[in-house]
Order: sequence, then structure tokens, then C-alpha cells
Amino acid sequence: MRFPPSFLDEIRDRVPISSVIGARVSWDKRKTNTSRGDYWACCPFHGEKSPSFHCEDKKGRYHCFGCGVSGDHFKFLTELDGMGFPEAVEKIAGMAGVPMPARDEQAERREKERATLHDVMELATKFFQEQLQSAAGAKARSYLRERGLTPATQQAFRLGYAPESRNALKEFLAGKGVPKADIEACGLVRHGDDIPVSYDWFRDRIMYPIPDSRGRIIAFGGRALAADALAKYMNSPETELFHKGNVLYNFVRARKAQQKDGTVIAVEGYMDVIALAQAGFENAVAPLGTALTENQLELLWRMTGEPVLCFDGDKAGLKAAWRAADMALPLIQAGRTVRFALLPEGKDPDDLVKESGPEAFRQVLAEARPLADLLWLRETSGGVFDTPEKRAELEKTLRELVSRIRDESVRYHYQQEMRERVLAFFGTTRSRPQRQGDRDQRPGRGGRPGVAAGRLAVSDSLARSALVKRAGGIMPLRETVIMVALVNHPALMDENFDVVESLDLVHPDLRQLHAALIDALAHDLAHDRSAVVQALETAGLLEVWERAVTLIRRARMWPALEDAALEDAREAFAQALHLHRSARTLHKELKAAEVALATDPTDENYRHMLEIQAQFRDAQATEALIEGFGIPSGRASR
Repeated sequence: MRFPPSFLDEIRDRVPISSVIGARVSWDKRKTNTSRGDYWACCPFHGEKSPSFHCEDKKGRYHCFGCGVSGDHFKFLTELDGMGFPEAVEKIAGMAGVPMPARDEQAERREKERATLHDVMELATKFFQEQLQSAAGAKARSYLRERGLTPATQQAFRLGYAPESRNALKEFLAGKGVPKADIEACGLVRHGDDIPVSYDWFRDRIMYPIPDSRGRIIAFGGRALAADALAKYMNSPETELFHKGNVLYNFVRARKAQQKDGTVIAVEGYMDVIALAQAGFENAVAPLGTALTENQLELLWRMTGEPVLCFDGDKAGLKAAWRAADMALPLIQAGRTVRFALLPEGKDPDDLVKESGPEAFRQVLAEARPLADLLWLRETSGGVFDTPEKRAELEKTLRELVSRIRDESVRYHYQQEMRERVLAFFGTTRSRPQRQGDRDQRPGRGGRPGVAAGRLAVSDSLARSALVKRAGGIMPLRETVIMVALVNHPALMDENFDVVESLDLVHPDLRQLHAALIDALAHDLAHDRSAVVQALETAGLLEVWERAVTLIRRARMWPALEDAALEDAREAFAQALHLHRSARTLHKELKAAEVALATDPTDENYRHMLEIQAQFRDAQATEALIEGFGIPSGRASR
């Protein structure tokens, strides 16, 4: 029912928010100041060891500086305890000693009707569960067994089977005294003026009950068992209970698990959610067969300030990630954003945990990248911005993207972030008068150039992300320079054997090249370039090698190529190797700093993370490695 705003304000004012929240948390005695009505505790919405959850009686609000949740008395009860809003209002009114307003008879009647429909959906759920265990459900049980779902998992998610019959469910419900109108209102049968006799909506399908935010079944998803079915997956139609754009599958279980796991993972389908839960990831949800909607994103943000959106590692998955990024961008705020993770090519979460175990999926989550990284990747991936016009076009595109952000503060920081990325990538240095003794900054004179050679837009820091290395197969430029230089100039392997042997590479294809190189060295097959290339071909890596060379040519990193003088190749290799090792070290330090801040959000840890981030950006700004060489190769003027 609807409540007058004056009534809500009155009961909020009468009940200190600390008394509502204090029943569920223990206040931190060191940080809490009860005389000022200022309270701190460990957040009940996500696991943490030091208090970052704050509530203030004067404002009647709470906010967690760790996970970003915030709200008032009612939101605390609806989000943490899963209460409906009317139930939360009634609880606060009781604490305030204020009688509830007279109920609206029409609204009360609608609530009763909805409760009746919930009862019908519960009957249907039990019917499908029983059918799964019957003789008719043998084929369905066999399918679930092949998918690796244990009986316990099937029971936990209340999976069922809709028999291959036009009337089985309808007749069962009618036998329980359920009126025809209620069966139709629940969307359990197909009916209408053009259908003389209604018939079951779901037939010969594995059934996935879909609960609402209070755990009540409001709809079903059905997976066809027949190979020639018109639709492999099918949902209930829209009803009084069910609006699929407002529902996330497994919301209730994920909300509880989020308090332990600290985040929520949005995957693409029912089976992904169930397989992950069986593998120990109970904090996963899924939209219902469509792209993520704004309302579903709001549901995610009710659970955590930074949900991870996980997509299958194919072209369709990457396109879905782009759509989600565009949808989320205008809505982000301080403490409300998203991260993105892509699975290995051709894998969904179910495949990955079965073949490689939970740790493989945990690694995918660890490599999830921020929204800013995904936007940068989409607009720059594979591009070569070698003219002023192309660079201006990139900057214009990024400005237009960032302008969509509604929150003024976040928009400002995104503008700053994209400006820094562009400057770092193009290698632009701040101009200043050249003093006597300064090294000449023009290309071809041995100094670092003012503008990056080749302007290949995927910097190594971005290329390290799971999105690049898994989705598009784009090799990190700096790693590729190292490997191509080693193959084209085998003398570098002899000179740097200890370093080469222990190279820490991110991209799987380049790791294969590296393994083949070490193998060739061990078998004395790396005495010249042609022998090394032959060894790569024998190992089945010729196509990988050709892609690496194409990337280097496209980026104009000629010192790594075959016809460069050894002196130029040696200098290019040394610089690339130095920056690669520095960046890998900084990357690990940054990860450690982020974990330390998440575990213990102190000012000291925050400052330390900012220092590492600054060093990381400085390292990115030196990504323009290979130009200013060329005197031995006769290319100084190029």
C-alpha cells in the first residue's frame, strides 16, 4: 500500500536510525560518539574487519564507505532483512508508537489477490518438482545428471520438469480447486479469444522456478529437452507478479552470500548461476534471457556498490559487455559502478568450473576490470592513431562518452582520467623551454620522443586485462616487442638467457612462443633466425608468430623486425624488457595495495594506494619505447 509522505517522515523522526541498525550490528566503541548521534560499525552488507559503516541520527541515514550502500530506516530493513516496504513501515511505526494509517480497501484487495497467485505458483512449483522425480521425468533427470548437477543442487534451486502434455499442470491445479482465472493470471497456460481451449505454457522442459526478492515464486524459466523445439529457453509471460526486466534470478541467495563474499556476480543464464553455486560461488545472479536492464542494475547496486558483470568469452559476450557499459555509464555515482570480466574464448561459467575448477573462475573475477578500462578498450582496440586527425577523433569520442555521466563529480573525474590516458598513450610531454645540457627530445637523436611511435592504442596496462587477452586475442604490445625481437635476433637469447628463461608473460599465445623458444634453445635449434622460425612452425605456432609480426609492423616498432641492425634490436629489447619488468612489479604492488585498503580502509593505506597508482601512471607514460633508434640501420630520418 502507499503511505502519505508526512506519515513516513513522522515515524522516521521519532525513531533514531541507530536504534534500528543497532539491533543488527555492534557499534565500534573507539569511533562511535553517542552524544553526537554518530555511529560506526563493521558493515552488515559486506564482510570486513575494520568499521567503515556509518550512520548519523541527525540525518537519519547510513552509508558504508567500503561497499557504497546507503539509505534510511526503511531501506535498511528491506535490503538487509528482505522485508517488503509495508512490513518495514509497520515495524518502524511500532517502534515509534504511531498507529498505522487506515488501509486502502482497494490496495488491500489487490494484495490478497497477489497472495492467492503466489499460492498458485507454489503449487505449480511443487507439481514440477514431483514430475521430475516421476517416471515421466527420467529424461530430464538424465539431462541434469549429464550437466553435473547433484540432487542437492537440484533441490536447493527447486528444479522441476514440465511433462510433455497440453493439460497436465492445468488439470493438476484444477483438481486442487484453483480457479481458471487464477491459472491464467499466473501465466501458466496459453489462453485468449483465438484459443478455444487453454493449454499448458510449458511442455517437455526442465523448469527453473524464479523467486522474487522475498523468495516467493513469481515465474518460471523452461529449458527445452527436444532438439527441434522452437525456443531452447522460454520464460513465463509478463503477469501481475512477474516483470522480467525488474527481476534477477537467484537474488535472495546472492544477497545473503554477498555479505560473506563482498560482491555480486551477474552472469548470463540460469545454468551459469546454478553451476557457480554448486562450485561455491553462491553470490551469482542472472537476468532472465535478455540484456541487463536499468532496474536490474539498481537491484545489483542494492546489494553492492561494485558488482562484477561476467560475460561469455566470445564475440556475442563482448557485444553484451559493450551494451552493459553503455547502459551503466549514465547511472554511475560515487560508490556505484561496475566491473567487467570475460571468460576464456568459447567458455561459459559452467564449462570453466567443470573443466578447470573453481580456482579458474576465481582468477577470472580477480582480473575483472573497471568500467573506464572497458570504454578505453572499445574505443581504441586495434586502432593506430598515427595522424592528428585520428587522435582528435579519439579525444572527441571519449569526451562524448564521458558527457553521458549524469553525476557531476564522477563526470569530472572521468574527464580527468581519459585526458591522462590519452596523454600517457600519445606520450605527450609538458612543454618547457629547453635548457643547455638537456637531451634533445626530437626523434632520431637518442632521447625519448615527445609523441609515441605508432600510437597503437592498447597500452600494456590495458592489454594485461582479461578483457583484452581473452576477448579479442590482442597481444600486449610490449610483450610482443620482446618476443619478436628474440626470434628475429637469436643473439639476444644468448646474451640474456637467465632473464629470457624466467620471462613473466601475460598473453597465452606469447607464453606458447616463449615455451617454444626455450625448447629450441634446449635442443640447440636457436642458432639463427630461420632455425627458430622453423622450430615455431614445428610446434604449430606459425600463425601466432605471423600475428605477432603483423602487430609489430602495424605499430611501426621496426627495431624488433628482421632487417633492423642488432644494435637497434638490442636497445629496443633492453628498454622493452626494463619497462615490462617494472610494470609487472608495479601491477603486483597495486593489487596488494588495493587488497590492503579493502581489508583496512585507513588513510595510510589509501595514500599508499594513490602513490602506487601514480607510479603506475608514470610507467604508462613511458610506453612509447621504440623510436629515436635507427642510426645503425640507416633509419634515423624515418
